[in-house]
Formats: sequence, structure tokens, C-alpha cells
Amino acid sequence: MAGRELKPVGAPTRGTTNPNRLRRVDRWLASDAGVTRLLRRADEPLVVDLGYGASPVTTVELARRLRSVRRDVRVLGLELDAERVAVAQSAVDKPWLDFRRGGFELAGTRPVLVRAFNVLRQYDEAEVPGAWSLMLDAMAPDGLLVEGTCDEIGRLSTWVAVGNDGPRTLTLSVHLASLERPSTVAERLPKVLIHRNVPGERVHELLSTLDVCWATAAPHRNFGVRARWAHTVHLLTGRGWPVLNRPSRWRLGELTVPWSAVAPRDPD
Repeated sequence: MAGRELKPVGAPTRGTTNPNRLRRVDRWLASDAGVTRLLRRADEPLVVDLGYGASPVTTVELARRLRSVRRDVRVLGLELDAERVAVAQSAVDKPWLDFRRGGFELAGTRPVLVRAFNVLRQYDEAEVPGAWSLMLDAMAPDGLLVEGTCDEIGRLSTWVAVGNDGPRTLTLSVHLASLERPSTVAERLPKVLIHRNVPGERVHELLSTLDVCWATAAPHRNFGVRARWAHTVHLLTGRGWPVLNRPSRWRLGELTVPWSAVAPRDPD
């Protein structure tokens, strides 16, 4: 995983880490057709986990889960905090799993996939495109950035898939058994959208419509929360929303839509 030495770019995160906190996005990464195709076709299947926090546990979990896609995948955890990097050395398993200092410049590496979770929450919305560009410029030309946010125990999670052509999709993933209403996930929207959950914005319309569909699907709770969510998403598609993933993913509490369906509106 050698790369040119660069000065790390970014600001330290809070470092909050819990086992399985990122299992929802990991499950998506290990099953999404576009991601798995990218990893399997790569000459150098390097994945970067940016800003893994005070413990390396979620990076270790990512490496284990991606090995189901490709056995020789290599995962590199990057952190700005040297003490966190030192703590993570106990989990190193070269050449498959390593940790070093780095930020948005990706420590001079050229990964095909970057997972950056709970990293941009502390930044201003206007800083997000620049951070995306720094990472994408450092990646392989066909690389994919998956940038998102989740709660402390991973029950509410959202992420944007971003390529060199810009953001492509938004995915919502929720723990159905504890879900009161879909719009609860608004508090964990990616930074680029979290302040756009207001009337007149597309993401607000999506979440508001989801709440209505969830309420309408209430009779289906007799068949379980998965059946209720699946019917909720079915109702959503009936209202014209372009849902991308399959019903099998809906039953996991997932929903993916094209970025164009939720992109922030330009100011007048």
C-alpha cells in the first residue's frame, strides 16, 4: 500500500466508534452490483476507510465483509490523529489490513473505493464539494466514494455514492423494529443534505412522502415491520419516486434513489 508522502488534510473527528456501527453500509457495499463489479475488476483492489475513529473495529469489520466479494481486497484505515493510528497497529494484518495517518488526500494512495462515514458532519455544507473533489482526485479514475452518516449504534444510516461524474445515489437504511417514522432518519442525513430538510427541497418531499406512505402501510405491520416497509416503498414508487434497489433490499430497511431525485435546489 505504499504511496507518496503527503501532509494530511482535514480536521479530526470526535472518534466515536462502536462495533457494527457501520454494518448497514458494509452490507450495501458487499452486495451492490456496481460496487462489487468495481472491486472484482480492479487490478489493485485497495479500499480506504477514512476517519475510522478511536478504535479500528469498524475498519476490521469492513475488511472482513469485503472479503466475501474478493479475497485479496486490501483495506487501509486512515486517521489524522497519530494516537489513533498507534492504537490501531494491534489490528494490522499486512498486506490485507493496515493503518496510517491521512486525510482527504488519502495519504498518496489510489484506492478504487473510499468509505468516509461521520467525517463531514463537522464541516460547513459549502465545504463538502471540495472535500469530495480532494478524495476523488486522489482515487483511481473509476473509483467510488461512499460518504455518509449514522447514529451511534448504527440504527439510522444514510450515504451518498459519488463518482467523478458527481453524486449518483442517496441510500437510506434504518432499523425497522425501532422505527417510529421514516423521517426520523433526517437527523442523520449526509452534510450535503441535512440542512435541506425544509419545505421546498426535494429531500424534504421524499421524507414527508415516506411518512405518509408508512402511515398508509400501517395495516401491513400485522405481517411484520419488513412487510410494512416493503409496502411503504411500493407506495412510494406508485407516487412517482424512482426507487432503484430491489424489493429484497427494501425488506432490509433500505431505500436507494437517484441523486437527481433529492439534489438541493439552486437558490433563486
